[in-house]
Amino acid sequence: MSLSGKTSTRPYRGVFPVAPTIFDDNGKLDLEGQKRAIDFMIDAGSDGICILANFSEQFLLTDSERESVMTTVLNHVAGRVPVIVTTSHFSTEICAERCRRAEAAGAAMVMIMPPFFGATLRVSEAGIYEFFRRVSDAITIPIMIQDAPMAGTFLSASFLARMAKEIANVSYFKIEVPGTAAKLRELISLGGDAIEGPWDGEEAITLMADLDAGATGAMTGGAYPDGIRKIIDPYMAGNREEALVAYERWLPLINYENRQCGLSAAKALMKEGGVIRSEAVRHPLQPLHPETRKGLIEVARRLDPIVLRWGR
Repeated sequence: MSLSGKTSTRPYRGVFPVAPTIFDDNGKLDLEGQKRAIDFMIDAGSDGICILANFSEQFLLTDSERESVMTTVLNHVAGRVPVIVTTSHFSTEICAERCRRAEAAGAAMVMIMPPFFGATLRVSEAGIYEFFRRVSDAITIPIMIQDAPMAGTFLSASFLARMAKEIANVSYFKIEVPGTAAKLRELISLGGDAIEGPWDGEEAITLMADLDAGATGAMTGGAYPDGIRKIIDPYMAGNREEALVAYERWLPLINYENRQCGLSAAKALMKEGGVIRSEAVRHPLQPLHPETRKGLIEVARRLDPIVLRWGR
């Protein structure tokens, strides 16, 4: 039974999970499997979907594969829900061109990390500002800045708020650093109406605290948007107690994904439920240990998520 997404116009709110990129057992793109994964995610209640993110193994795709996944997903979604396309790149011009192509293909938004490379190559605050200004000038759709530890780049709430106020399309922020709730509060306070979308990330492991801080969206793993909706929907309707009970119920699965499985969790659950044929991750990533996978499925079955019965 489809829950159907509820947010099709700005401001975008709710549950926008990251779609895994689906491969066959030989590591080749499985575009039919990709379509099934997207259909499941929509049926399970995703308000929107993000593609080509880190949890999509974007760093393991060629440019032509990125294009293939993007066009396949956007054509298949066909406007049913908004789609966010991750376009991160160290090069300002390459990132801007990725954004232009995403907008032309029908993306509702782009998500971008600050430019970084490896463990040590970083860009100054002035360079980051100019990077986002130039990218913004290339498109008309909103930009979500992903503030995550992977970039190794400190982005103060005051700097993020300044970019929101001064750069036309910078208006959404996925905050997933230690102390997310405190940073969200400060960002909202400093940025005011320029902060169109203060969002939670990191598989929603701190979702309740982040909702209390003012988060209006959550970008989670792709396997159980129905579970995250059980938290966010009552919270947004003013029933915090119901949301808290749901959070306590789903937190063991959220924790298992975040701390034990990472990006493999969504694929394992989708494979277990018959959504996709293969849960392969692309080498050099390694498959889940059988005992870890067993634990994931055991925790999930206690919750009866749609993913475990969608394809059966």
